Amino acid sequence: MSARTGAADRGPAAELDVDRDLPDDDGRDAAAGPSARRGRGAVFIALPIAVVLLALVVVLATRAPASDRQVDSPLLGRQAPRIEGQTLEGRSFDSATYDGRWLVVNFFATWCVPCVQEHPELIAFQRAQQEAGQANVVSVVFSDDRASVEGFFERNGGEWPVVLTEDTVVAEWGVAGVPESYLVDPGGVVRAKLIGGVTAAGLDSILGEAGGGPATETTR
Repeated sequence: MSARTGAADRGPAAELDVDRDLPDDDGRDAAAGPSARRGRGAVFIALPIAVVLLALVVVLATRAPASDRQVDSPLLGRQAPRIEGQTLEGRSFDSATYDGRWLVVNFFATWCVPCVQEHPELIAFQRAQQEAGQANVVSVVFSDDRASVEGFFERNGGEWPVVLTEDTVVAEWGVAGVPESYLVDPGGVVRAKLIGGVTAAGLDSILGEAGGGPATETTR
């Protein structure tokens, strides 16, 4: 009996067996069936997406936090709201005493990570400005307790007034979160608002753009 006759005797089922033995690609797709092929296709599509997402996570995790970001504010070009309150040393504070000088008003809290990160920059800026006689710094406590703030400045330094104010001051300045810093000119007008932390170099540059001299020069 010939091979052709033997295949015919086995009928359609035998022909299906022969067809199934023929590989579609590498021999595995035919055995696995359509569901397996669709599954592998989904894996091939999902893998590049996962790689891209992983790369994005790494970039975001290692990127330095944004700083010296100037943003719009209804206060820009207007008289700065007056700040009155008590300092950590128990003295009375009134921002009006700084009329005629540049002032950086920094709203902060000890639980705020960017606030902690920008603190050494404020120290560097304040020291340089003390020598130049250009600008002063004042910190305003935002939703924090006195003991935490006192401990923070004892550990980290910072020789400028730290004001414990009422919520009305925060509301008048429109502070929604911290850190927020404002540059006020000698005439008491708000010239810049910065969020997300500041740097000494950034503050010095913004001060220069607003009309103040650089920290390396002294006033006459």
